[in-house]
Amino acid sequence: MKSLRDSADLMHLRQIIAGLDEGVILIDPDQSILWANTAALGMHGVESMAELGETVDEYRDRFQLRYRNNHRLDNADYPIERVVSGEAFSEVVVEVAVAGEEEPRWVHQVRSLVLTDDHDEPECLVMIIQDVSARFEAEDRFEQSFNANPAPAVICRLCDLRFVKVNQGFVDMTGHAREVVLARTVYDIDVLERAEQRDLAKERLAEGRTIPQMEAELALPDGTSKLVIVAGQPIDMGNQPCMLFTFADLEPRRKAETALRQSEERFMRTFSLAPVALAIGTLDGHRLCDVNAAFTELTGYAASDITDTPLGDVELWETAAQRHELEDEIAAGRPIRDREVRIKLKDGTVIDGIVSTEPIMLENEKCVLWAMRDITTRKTSERELVNAIEAVMQDTSWLSRSIMEKLARIRTPQAETTGVGLGELTQREREVLALICRGLDDKSIARTLDVSANTVRNHVARIYSKIGVNRRNAAAAWARARGFDGDSVVIPNIKEVAA
Repeated sequence: MKSLRDSADLMHLRQIIAGLDEGVILIDPDQSILWANTAALGMHGVESMAELGETVDEYRDRFQLRYRNNHRLDNADYPIERVVSGEAFSEVVVEVAVAGEEEPRWVHQVRSLVLTDDHDEPECLVMIIQDVSARFEAEDRFEQSFNANPAPAVICRLCDLRFVKVNQGFVDMTGHAREVVLARTVYDIDVLERAEQRDLAKERLAEGRTIPQMEAELALPDGTSKLVIVAGQPIDMGNQPCMLFTFADLEPRRKAETALRQSEERFMRTFSLAPVALAIGTLDGHRLCDVNAAFTELTGYAASDITDTPLGDVELWETAAQRHELEDEIAAGRPIRDREVRIKLKDGTVIDGIVSTEPIMLENEKCVLWAMRDITTRKTSERELVNAIEAVMQDTSWLSRSIMEKLARIRTPQAETTGVGLGELTQREREVLALICRGLDDKSIARTLDVSANTVRNHVARIYSKIGVNRRNAAAAWARARGFDGDSVVIPNIKEVAA
């Protein structure tokens, strides 16, 4: 076998390949390394042939090679050995480490070339090297990011549409096992099922172009489906065109929207059928958006009469001042509770009512729920009762004390909760009050206590001021409401009063 070592052709060959960016190592058929260009030396971190190794065995001793799956290469599998054996190969990718080091420094993509003489005999063996470390480092970073990303994602090859990568987010979202996904294609596990723009998505996938975001249904292993947003982005992996599909799980949103819709439907059914007059208004309280049948029955206003019309124009309230007061309360965000109002009906009649409000959310809008009740009958009855009590108490001589006390409580219920007590009266004022309860007038009280009439009148005025009344009957009622019985008070030195 003829060697190229001493021929002029070697010098010419060296001149040709010296400036190439690819690394080139020339090997003699006798397994000695004839020459390596500067690029090849740099790809091994050396500056001279002596550091690279002058033979195939020396090269193998100084550099440890392994495949990308961390499997160490046997001696016969070294690309330089395969070159020497005359094997032709292309794009063999190996990780290269300096002998004695665990971690590789470079990733080389190697191909072989055999130069023959005129008799077709091997004259020089060539190993051509590309340093693809940066590319594979980027792919490693992408792989780590892809796997760690919680957003569901899968990658398929465009040539056969087979899934080549799937991350944990997709596994968790769908329940598909990773190995099952990797054995299928895009249409076996259809990531575009029921997509909004399925035809556009299929067209873009076939062309390897970006697939815009769209809603789709993903079939799950248990036979159900999941609503998602899917988008596709073309990428290259290992020099192969691929499509990266990413997903956003819309199922929680769909469940929330369904629950909200059902809740609003239940609310509207209750609203419509409620026996209490109800209305839904704007947040500022100026307009009503809807009213129920009970509201129409109470006020005479149908929904078409009153909705979307300013309440100031409708004049639902008796006075503008009352309307402004209610609107100010609502605008300030304060709910109204059992506020007595005067409501003006459609026919002009004014009734007594009670109004309450509550802020609500309806169809993502902030609204106010109004509740109204007619209390005209109750108010009329109360006024009639008070008038009757006023009339009765003008002459109490024919009523028993227990009846008087009950009437007093009905007429002045606030007396039970007032802060004034009998303890705030002086002894003389208590004596005067006791005689008032017995039905004595001022002159009789003066004779009984042996004081002047003016003195009695002064005591009576102070009693009225302290207990908040202005008539004798009211003072007697106030005393009896507190269990103060005039007959039980002992008054010393009472002069007999003529019957």
